[in-house]
Amino acid sequence: MEQANRFVCIHGHFYQPPRENPWLEAVEIQDSAFPYHDWNERITAECYASNSASRILDGDQRVMDITSNYAKINFNFGPTVLSWMEAAAPKIYQAILEADKLSMQWRSGHGSAIAQVFNHMIMPLANSRDKRTQIVWGIKDFEQRFQRFPEGMWLAETAVDLESLDLLAEYGIKYTILAPHQAAGYRELGAEEWTETEIDPTRAYLCKLPSGREISLFFYDGPISRAVAFENLLDSGEALANRLVGGFTEDRDWEQLMHIATDGETYGHHQKFGDMALAAALNHIEQNNLARLTNYGEYLELCPPIMEAKIHERTSWSCAHGVERWNSDCGCSGGVPGWNQQWRRPLRASLDWLRDRLAQGFSRKGAELFKDPWQARDAYIEVILNRDMERAESFLAQHVKKELDAAGKITALKLLEMQRHAMLMYTSCGWFFDELSGLETVQVIDYASRALQLSDGIVEQGVEKAFLDRLKEAKSNIPAHQDGLWIYQNFVLSIRLDLVKVGAHYAFSSLYEEYEDHSQIYCYAIAKEEYSKISTPDAVIAMGRIHVASEITEENACLTFCVMRLGSHDFKGGVIESCDAQAYVAMREEMSATFDKGLYTELVTLMDKHFGTHSFSLLNLFADEQRKIINVIINQNMEESISSYQEMFERSRPLMEFVKETRVPVPHIFLAAAEPALNQALKKAMSEEEIDDEAVHRIIGQIKKWQVGIDGGDTEYFMRRHMEVMSAQLMETPEDVKLMGRMLKYMNLLNEIPINLVLWQMQNDYYILAKSVYSDYAAKAAKEEGAGAWIEAFQKLGETFRFNLGAVLPQG
Repeated sequence: MEQANRFVCIHGHFYQPPRENPWLEAVEIQDSAFPYHDWNERITAECYASNSASRILDGDQRVMDITSNYAKINFNFGPTVLSWMEAAAPKIYQAILEADKLSMQWRSGHGSAIAQVFNHMIMPLANSRDKRTQIVWGIKDFEQRFQRFPEGMWLAETAVDLESLDLLAEYGIKYTILAPHQAAGYRELGAEEWTETEIDPTRAYLCKLPSGREISLFFYDGPISRAVAFENLLDSGEALANRLVGGFTEDRDWEQLMHIATDGETYGHHQKFGDMALAAALNHIEQNNLARLTNYGEYLELCPPIMEAKIHERTSWSCAHGVERWNSDCGCSGGVPGWNQQWRRPLRASLDWLRDRLAQGFSRKGAELFKDPWQARDAYIEVILNRDMERAESFLAQHVKKELDAAGKITALKLLEMQRHAMLMYTSCGWFFDELSGLETVQVIDYASRALQLSDGIVEQGVEKAFLDRLKEAKSNIPAHQDGLWIYQNFVLSIRLDLVKVGAHYAFSSLYEEYEDHSQIYCYAIAKEEYSKISTPDAVIAMGRIHVASEITEENACLTFCVMRLGSHDFKGGVIESCDAQAYVAMREEMSATFDKGLYTELVTLMDKHFGTHSFSLLNLFADEQRKIINVIINQNMEESISSYQEMFERSRPLMEFVKETRVPVPHIFLAAAEPALNQALKKAMSEEEIDDEAVHRIIGQIKKWQVGIDGGDTEYFMRRHMEVMSAQLMETPEDVKLMGRMLKYMNLLNEIPINLVLWQMQNDYYILAKSVYSDYAAKAAKEEGAGAWIEAFQKLGETFRFNLGAVLPQG
């Protein structure tokens, strides 16, 4: 068979659940992702970034080329992770969008990217209204980001039913991707009899829907997909390529499509260097003309379906029991022995009950405000994608029955936000694992709590209590975590915010940083009316009046506060909703006079007098700011401790060297001091602008002599970031030979430390310079005396960064 009749398509489903704090609309620090800030950042570094610039290596593991896997595969990204990436990792975000444009040039105008149902809701378990909104929002999100209409749409967990397919077709989606076991039968178009044996995945199938609409289905190759995801097929790119093309056969008389689908995170996060195996496989297929790389859109145009398929309804790719993994104790979780998932059913039942009560309130109250409440909800994605208050105002003007006053606008926006969170609480990961108190499940309960808070005054009284009574039926596998009610009270309510708590955060953080008259704290705007701070070596007090406004719902409040720190870590504060300027002045004068006298215990009494409480503390700070302030406090104390360790190490070192020579065991207390002392000394020496080689060598020598451990993850991250700063400087000033010399020196010193530095960003920067400016400098070197120094330094840097210079640098 001719190569032109053989097609290969690899689909990557790139997705992370929404991790944002529902009250802050931001992802807070997650310690389990260390040394990264959170799991989105970590997975981006390990997978999303690496697939945007993946390495093709030679036999000596040197980089021969850097390529975008996204441009050569078919892929979808979850809208929630793209939203995060747009702000937190804009370069990677843009690389993904550019890859789709590049794929359109290569694939007959068909982009490699497809859409996804908005927040990964299990569609067969959703009601019709939510299914529709998930599809509408997924399409609108895709259109804004990729600037085109999506040909295909990914169903969360490939969970499918006929109604969902019909809605996809209604909105113009041409195809979706399913697992082979989800096919119930197939036949030639026009034939009467169905064949119900295992479906052949090497072609497209048409699915005729009850409404008379049609949609194309691709059933991926199951065995190869499993081998990629779970059987180490990514150990070798060539092996993956051979496995794919090995599926072609002369027995088929059509244009065969060998295609697989897996979680995109397989390529780099779940399997380290999986992105490079994928790049190598794609390169091997192309270079050896084994098949034509394609995406589903192009294949569908070239080879329209001549076969029809029907589906097994309410099935998915990751549950052998249909969609019960998100609904019952089906056993699909790979969980802890002895645990069960009996909590899944009462959790879903609780949320279904809440969804319906919120929907009733939305319909009733929304009918007073909107021309059509549910059309307004579908269109609200326009505001979600552009959190500009002017956009929200124009949206309301378009959809409300009559012009609203300020209170009416707040109610309208709260209604729509209530509905947004009512859908977010169905994000599939809440049921995927095996414990009710797991991060992902608590996250969906967080969304339920935010929806309930927004519903206050909109739905009937007692809804939250009735919801919690139902949630209590969901039992944790961990005795200490009891049930859904306990989890709600201990894990969810502790992060629930109102404007007073936002003000408390501002007040305490103002002890450590200077705020402008107008400032931003996550999705809240703060306007400073009055502010006063007094400090002594032992204490600090701050008082003020501020306006706080939510940029999501336009709710606002005027607050008065007084906070103080006594010693290093004793924080107390009071915050009330009040705009009384005279009362503020009286409070400020009384508190200031008492503070000036050093009567700190009286301050607590006065705080109770003016605010009714002094119960606010550092615990009311949001996680990142809390961590930052605690680290300041810790570092102030630890600097003294590190100095003590260093002093102890240097003072004891001559004696310990003598002890070592006598072969008497070195005391553990000395080694305990040596580790922090030498690690800190190494970081300090390696962060100097002009590094002292001898000093670094002395430290390394001491590390080796005393066999001191290096904090690998933390130290690697520290050194890498320092090197990346120099690499970014070289991108700005590529003519700087001295800078290249400093980079070479840094890398040579790092080679003497047992740290495996991640070179990804430095290699990317070098590759860009090699392809953009190297030829110009090479031409100068041939003509200008002394210009060869740049070439020599650049090539040495390339060798240090593990490049195959013959393959990467322009020749001639």
